[in-house]
Amino acid sequence: MFHQPIAMPELDDPRTFPDAAPVECARLHALAAASQSAQGQEAAALDGQVVRALREMLAPGQGERLAALFATAPSVAIHRHLWRLLVECEQPLGGVGRAENTMAVTVFAIPLVIVVGAEGESLAQATICGVLDDAAALTAILRENGALSGNLTFALANVLTSAAAIDLVRLPEIHSWRALPEAIAPMRELEPAPITLLRGPETVHLRFLLGSAIAAPDANLLADNGVGKWGIPFAHALGRQLANSAVAPGVSVLALPRAPQTLLRAARQGRASQREVGAQIFASNAIRKLRASVGEPTAVISAHRAPDAIGGGEVRLSLSSPFDPREAEGFRCPLYPLDRVEDVVAMLTDLLAECRVTDVRVIAGVHADRDPDTGLPLLFKGDTALPSVNAVH
Repeated sequence: MFHQPIAMPELDDPRTFPDAAPVECARLHALAAASQSAQGQEAAALDGQVVRALREMLAPGQGERLAALFATAPSVAIHRHLWRLLVECEQPLGGVGRAENTMAVTVFAIPLVIVVGAEGESLAQATICGVLDDAAALTAILRENGALSGNLTFALANVLTSAAAIDLVRLPEIHSWRALPEAIAPMRELEPAPITLLRGPETVHLRFLLGSAIAAPDANLLADNGVGKWGIPFAHALGRQLANSAVAPGVSVLALPRAPQTLLRAARQGRASQREVGAQIFASNAIRKLRASVGEPTAVISAHRAPDAIGGGEVRLSLSSPFDPREAEGFRCPLYPLDRVEDVVAMLTDLLAECRVTDVRVIAGVHADRDPDTGLPLLFKGDTALPSVNAVH
């Protein structure tokens, strides 16, 4: 008999948002809110005012102003609206007003989700330094396989950077590189972000590889949102370089590149990809363990206040079995500023469906961070969570 899936209850957003903002930020927040309620020319005019202010904030030395605007956004909807307008401002220099026959510079980033497994006793304080021995070999793979819409005039930095290195505070500085005659030169000053090796299960890390390309002003080098045929050889070559730099036996490195993108888009997709890969590894390991010992698991998804989480809140996934009520495996799922809670819940429920977990419960409301009895992060188990939803896939 075919059963219709039961609709999932919506989770409340567990994050906290600022009650007040500096005058300049509050004015732009109000314009963004008004634009969301307006239509047509009125919305375009309101957005135009915001875009002009954002372009001013993209000038060198204005990173703190830009970061403050987003950090004080009073809601996810306003944060997302401002972000979409800032993406427009991040387009390559070019168009009306440029001299004839001039070229435009595109600064891009390749998000890299790096899964590291480590075994052995010699890993204490060992790191993957984040400096590439042969960035030219990676560049050659991209060129040979037609990445960047077939463009050949580009170069990659020789270091892996963190998300913080390309985020809002640094964006104006990196934005200014596009006006330099040799845009690759500043990338030599990027700080590498090492990866600390820990013995035990796989850990998931996020890094970025920056590059710059030169092309005609109207060329869209980042039109392809997917990883093309360059993906596999690029991942293998990068993984070998990173594993060799660990200088420790028993280290395995899996590099999962995403498509080259502008910095804002790269940061957003990189964080989402790291979270998804982390959830996949957690779920596969925990489900395999439960099925091998006590049978089919029950999954519980819930929202929690958490002072150490981004924005003060997060979504948690727990996996347990009624045949072993003492134990539950938990995954803390971060909520980044651009995230809607329902999208993160959908990612988790889709993952559980792929793993053929049929008992999935979503607990409405916002819950505490800690279990009052144990002091550990609060995880709902199948025997304590109300069976509000059984998702049938």
